[in-house]
Amino acid sequence: MPVPSPRVFKHVFGPVPSRRLGLSLGCDLAPRKVCSFDCVYCQVGRTDRLTTARVAGAPVAELLSEIEEKLRTGPRPDFITLSGSGEPTLNRAMDEIVAGIRRRTDIPIALLTNGSLFVFPEVRAACAGVDVVLPTLSAADEETFRQIHRPAPGVTLGAVVEGLAAFRREFKGEIRLEVFLIAGVNSTPEQVRRLIPLIARIAPDRIQLNTAVRPTADEGVRALTETELATLATLLGPKAEVIADFRRPATSGAEAGAREGEVLDMIRRRPVTARDIASGMGLPAGEAARCVEALLRSNRVVRERRAGEEYYRARSEG
Repeated sequence: MPVPSPRVFKHVFGPVPSRRLGLSLGCDLAPRKVCSFDCVYCQVGRTDRLTTARVAGAPVAELLSEIEEKLRTGPRPDFITLSGSGEPTLNRAMDEIVAGIRRRTDIPIALLTNGSLFVFPEVRAACAGVDVVLPTLSAADEETFRQIHRPAPGVTLGAVVEGLAAFRREFKGEIRLEVFLIAGVNSTPEQVRRLIPLIARIAPDRIQLNTAVRPTADEGVRALTETELATLATLLGPKAEVIADFRRPATSGAEAGAREGEVLDMIRRRPVTARDIASGMGLPAGEAARCVEALLRSNRVVRERRAGEEYYRARSEG
């Protein structure tokens, strides 16, 4: 009797290991690489459509159906994360999606966003129902902001800070502000200190320093060391922390028959290590390695080395 093929998920991926959220069930809300930024450090690649105009993203019913199935058949995630391959707040149905998730589960909802659209009241209202928002602030001046994020026309550093400050005044949940640092671009102590008054206006609950630990859109992006990040974190006060690599042991009773297609779906979202695959999908390390080797032999993924680790990227994204 033939074995039925696993369902292909168009809008939901994981759960995957997240350095900021534990085990995260990711939801693609915007079309792939439709974004208001074209960040040099993006793991997904260059932006195809640079815009601040909200779009029809993932269909609500289809997305919620995929979330239901993932929750029914997979490991329980720590968060359902609205994120993905484009800027999630560009999805016009954000409020419907949040409400739909709330009706289906008590798992906390996180929003991973560049924060550029919070200047619009309707976007702030649509995001009010999530539990944790993780926006980005990586520059203290307009020139550096444009160098790092290459924003859509009309998006300025001042507008981003104003929008985040307005959202903070209205939002009842937690804000974890990412500060992404690139060696030689925004990584001097002076540049980091200049972020302090901007961060004070946003008043985040946590400040999380990040750097380029995975392959990036621009090859010239250089990471800081863990020691350098730790030193710079002290300049931002007690709320600041360096985001550590997520580690979760493989589930002992994990399903051994995971299909290559499911692993490939995870790799298509971002470059991952074999350990990421094992922990994110609850697979034994040997089963994750077997799936990756099969994908390499079929030429569907490529292997690349970064910071002493081997990452796998989907061939179509190379």
